[in-house]
Amino acid sequence: MKTILIPTDFSDNAWNAICYALEFFKEETAKFYLLHTYTPVFYRMDYLIGGPAYSAIPDIKVDVSLAGLERTLKDIKKQFPNPNHSFETVSAFNTLTDEINELTDEKNIDLVVMGTKGATGAKQLFLGSNAVFVIRKAKIPVLAIPESSKFTKMENILFPTDYWSKYKIKELRSLIEIAEEYMAKITVLHVKELPENDLTDKQEQNKKHLKNCLKEVPYQFTEIQGKLMPDAILEHIEDHDFQLLAMMNKEHSFFERLLIKQNVDQIGFHVKIPFLIIRDTSEVTN
Repeated sequence: MKTILIPTDFSDNAWNAICYALEFFKEETAKFYLLHTYTPVFYRMDYLIGGPAYSAIPDIKVDVSLAGLERTLKDIKKQFPNPNHSFETVSAFNTLTDEINELTDEKNIDLVVMGTKGATGAKQLFLGSNAVFVIRKAKIPVLAIPESSKFTKMENILFPTDYWSKYKIKELRSLIEIAEEYMAKITVLHVKELPENDLTDKQEQNKKHLKNCLKEVPYQFTEIQGKLMPDAILEHIEDHDFQLLAMMNKEHSFFERLLIKQNVDQIGFHVKIPFLIIRDTSEVTN
């Protein structure tokens, strides 16, 4: 049974991510944890011992959190009745990222699914700030659902790589399982930013290793030349019919270049498909 954690702030964007997740795992036995976190605008003395849950002093944020989770669960059961799915609500006096990591360990969570918002100003994160912080700190894969994205059958998955890492098969497992479940093809994309940037022997070895990791699912390898990695990824998504973007997240990787843009004009458009971000703990080879 899969265990899925879905953070919510009770917005339309968060509800869209919930709907996507319930459709995505419709045929699987799964337990969903619906999480809402809250922190006070002004700290009281009882927060030092754990907040209202310990002191029994009323706090409006606790009431809002519990009522919102109850309403969300009621809506789910009404709109998405499914005997394969079970639910548990979690209202936590904590920061979102810390609570996600604590629940990951406590509940053995397999995947985080959360909504994202597009950039709305000159200096914005195209994922939305909450998603950025979660992705940076999460110990497990995060499936980010853009606010305009609706569930469609998974047929084509884009997986960009620079071949500098020899990926661990256990960390690729979430991607492979999705491809197996939907019989989807994985397109492995390499961007050759400069004509003289041929693959090194180590990169060729890592490419061969990746092929071996993907041997149980349909896949193809493709290369784009003369463009910067982030721009090439976004353009390739725009030009082809992909239902999912999957990326490995290593600190200071090309993912971070894609993740943060100081000017919305540099992005040109927003990613409109869901994207799976997988923590990469493999060593970089030179």
